[in-house]
Amino acid sequence: MAASTKQFLYHKLHTLLGLFPIGLFVIFHLAANHQATQGPEAYNSVVEMIESTPFLIFLEFGFIYIPLLFHAVYGLYLAFLGKQNVNNYGYFRNWMFLLQRITGVITLIFVAWHVYETRIQAALGAEVGYEMMHEILSNPAMLGFYILGVLSTVFHLSNGIWSFLVHWGITVGPRSQRLATYLTVGIFVVLSVIGVRAALAFA
Repeated sequence: MAASTKQFLYHKLHTLLGLFPIGLFVIFHLAANHQATQGPEAYNSVVEMIESTPFLIFLEFGFIYIPLLFHAVYGLYLAFLGKQNVNNYGYFRNWMFLLQRITGVITLIFVAWHVYETRIQAALGAEVGYEMMHEILSNPAMLGFYILGVLSTVFHLSNGIWSFLVHWGITVGPRSQRLATYLTVGIFVVLSVIGVRAALAFA
């Protein structure tokens, strides 16, 4: 297989995994965390439902960790080593292109830390629930880090949807790409409000 063909397929897979399943999981995770705005009992009931899912560890690896690992590794390659095609876009899109790379790195750091503080600690015997998140986010510095991480993740997902639509040939003209921009900005605003409200509820 030619190197250009292989890179084309890798890029297609990278954008696809960013939306399915990673993007869907991000939305689900934000919605689940938002239950904290209804109180500790509401959040803990959601956690209990998730933790009781059959074969949870296999589902996490198959639909979250392995796709996320590929998306992150190839994303880092694009950010630091890949050839960029920024001249194909206008001024606004050049900025979005740059922010996509920056938020990708921030999101990777945030997700790695979040997994360490929650899933790995749970594997070591800690109890996952409202109290765990409250203890983490009652620290103002950690609250600020989490809010930055949430906003970075949501931006990366929202702008990634725009890239997905372009790379998969769904939005091919200027008008459709402009409408996609409005759509993804709306997604960013809605998910940001949900994520930040959840973080503040834990704090």
